[in-house]
Amino acid sequence: MKFSLSWLREHLDTTASVEDICARLNTIGLEVEGIEDRGAVLAPFRTARILSAEQHPNADRLRVCQVDAGEGFARVQVVCGAPNARTGLSVIFAPPGTWIPGSDITIKAGKIRGEASGGMLCSLRELGLGQETDGIAELPDDTVVGQSYALFADMDDPVIEIAITPNRGDALAIRGIARDLAAAGMGTLRPWLAETVEGTFASPLSWANTFTQACPWVLGRTIRGVRNGPSPEWLQRRLESVGLRPISALVDITNYFAFDLGRPLHVFDVAKVGGKVLTLCRGEGETLRTLDGAEHVMTVEDCVIADANGVQSLAGIMGGEATGVDAATTDVFVECALFDPVHIALSGRRHNLHSDARQRFERGVDQALPPAALEAATRMILDLCGGEASEVVSAGAPPAWQRDAHLRFARIATLGGLTVAPDQAVASLEGLGFEVRERDAQHVVVSVPSWRNDIATPMVLDQARDLPPEQAARAAQGAMAVDSEVDLIEEVLRLQGMDAVPAVSLPPVSAVPVPALTAAQVRVASARRHLAARGLLETVGFSFVAHAQAAAFGETPESLHLLNPIAADLDQMRPTPLVNLLNAVQHNAVRGYPDLGLFEIGAGFAEAGQRQVVAGIRSGHSARIPGHAATPVDLWAAKADILEVLRIAGAAMEGLSITPDAPAHYHPGRSGTVRQGPKLVLGYFGQLHPALLSERGIDLPVVGFETFIEDVPEPKRRRRAPPNLSPFQPLHRDFAFIVAGDVPAEKLLRAVRGAERNLISAVSLFDVYEGDKIPAGYKSMGVEITIQPIDRNLTDADIEAVCARVIAAAQKTCNAELRG
Repeated sequence: MKFSLSWLREHLDTTASVEDICARLNTIGLEVEGIEDRGAVLAPFRTARILSAEQHPNADRLRVCQVDAGEGFARVQVVCGAPNARTGLSVIFAPPGTWIPGSDITIKAGKIRGEASGGMLCSLRELGLGQETDGIAELPDDTVVGQSYALFADMDDPVIEIAITPNRGDALAIRGIARDLAAAGMGTLRPWLAETVEGTFASPLSWANTFTQACPWVLGRTIRGVRNGPSPEWLQRRLESVGLRPISALVDITNYFAFDLGRPLHVFDVAKVGGKVLTLCRGEGETLRTLDGAEHVMTVEDCVIADANGVQSLAGIMGGEATGVDAATTDVFVECALFDPVHIALSGRRHNLHSDARQRFERGVDQALPPAALEAATRMILDLCGGEASEVVSAGAPPAWQRDAHLRFARIATLGGLTVAPDQAVASLEGLGFEVRERDAQHVVVSVPSWRNDIATPMVLDQARDLPPEQAARAAQGAMAVDSEVDLIEEVLRLQGMDAVPAVSLPPVSAVPVPALTAAQVRVASARRHLAARGLLETVGFSFVAHAQAAAFGETPESLHLLNPIAADLDQMRPTPLVNLLNAVQHNAVRGYPDLGLFEIGAGFAEAGQRQVVAGIRSGHSARIPGHAATPVDLWAAKADILEVLRIAGAAMEGLSITPDAPAHYHPGRSGTVRQGPKLVLGYFGQLHPALLSERGIDLPVVGFETFIEDVPEPKRRRRAPPNLSPFQPLHRDFAFIVAGDVPAEKLLRAVRGAERNLISAVSLFDVYEGDKIPAGYKSMGVEITIQPIDRNLTDADIEAVCARVIAAAQKTCNAELRG
């Protein structure tokens, strides 16, 4: 919202400087975004008159001028190169030390071709006010010498721009801003009363209203015999100061009242209106060309103004081009209406139309102002354009905007943190236009003015459906009372100055801060960090892929097929992020980067729904280092990756088992499924199927894994006991067992671990051998156990007993024999 200082002073009687006004605006919540003061830049320039202009003795194109620029410069010599410099001409003079904005130079006294020059005679371009010319600016002959050019040109009028919050529609009026400043002690609000204009004839146009939900009340009147020429200079300067381009007197008058009183108006050319009735109604698919030249198709949710020829205005936002006024207009119909803010906002967004009218209506305008505003606009039209006014016609009725709000004085301090005397609080509210209805020592009841649509407005509560009606009504009434009281407290506090309100921290919910992340979010963040530490790079892929690619990694039900894909080859929701990771491997491999480690944490989709998957892939070979050859990636790297993810996700590692039944996109003999218990599947790992790689043209080893991190059970939260650290050194024993070829290593390790739980602290597999020294159909597995004494040193007999129990457990569970 922009306004000039002189315009503000039409409503505010104040001698405060622009700096003081801006400082107070900031403290009362109307934040100043900028100040444009052209007068400050032009302050050094002054009006002058050339007393004489003689040819320069040493230059053909220069003239030596004697200039009278008033006090201090009554007769100063200036060398000027302008062809129009002549005796008796009134000019603009810049004394030494003046910065010239149009040329970005600072004037200095000196000599030009041997002649002294004590200043500069300027063109409007050099002042930054006009285009390039062939000479200096020529002022009227009767110009008073020695006055500030900014004052002479009426440019000593700073323009202030403030930010408006959505609830302060009243601050989109210069009178509303003046009212706030007056209430804050920056002056006195000047009285304003519209002069009534009696109609002398019946209006040839009338209103009809079939859409009262969007427009409850509309007024209008015809003014005939007008002359629509250019606006007077004062009005043009007013509009230009706030960034508006003057168009014509009739249009400029409507724009003036939009800023002056926050009251949008619209004028129709009566000669262009079809029929005798203007109807406010819903749109029906008509096309309207608005005043900005754009075409819009009306909908049934739009409120429009239509005549016998069709839609002529998108009500409350922008008028139509067909009935707009022009230089030939002689009869006009002035519209002044109230519109529902929600309807205006939705229509504006729907058509992407922005206007000063929309900005005000969607924030709420003064609901009692239309009659007075129409009278004021009528008087200005008659004064500037002439003519004769008709009687006022209307449709609908004024809304019941009257409402009260109450304030308990003690709540100002308890809620706002600032102690304000009751008399001072009441005086602040009265300064803003609130009227006292009741008051005692503890509280006050005030009536809310018609221009404050943000105070004590009805609210919608999301109450329980089974709440008894009486209880719901009481709750709504109480909420309304609290809400209106808070509104009044805010008004009182901001008029004391926002900087006067002490800063108070919110009380902590507890001594220990509430976790910022959920347990699931912590799991994902930890998985991301640990996989990056293992050398994998994170990628982010689309959740939709090509149908054929998705089919290679799982089922592709029709329910997950996209009907309107963003690309023809991205028509299926992916079953696993592994699809995207393999695409990345293929893309990089053909470009000479085969050795990769990638992972993605994202959604995988199935008929039953979606779930979060942590997937990773490794391709190519390890890095070459001195003394070691590069080795191809293998399933053990993928197994280590998935086990690391499960570990940091809190899975019970001792309870995990691995079974050789991974999905079909893995190598059937070099892959596994990680389970917790017989049914809960936590993920898959292994080499990708050779046929899958061959179809993609990938001729290098590729391993991958998929972890269903959301399925990992939450660990039981137990109180941790201090670790029981043994003072005795552990000892290690190795065993080589011969078992049938189909016995999984996990089964043997579990049996060995359970042989003596009190003393065996760790079990690991260190060798698997199948060859000519082992019977066909059998294999040898080397197992290392760690025996940890707890309360005493073990004797040889104790150790032999543990080893015997290990051998017995292996024989019983896996039919294993100790290898000789």
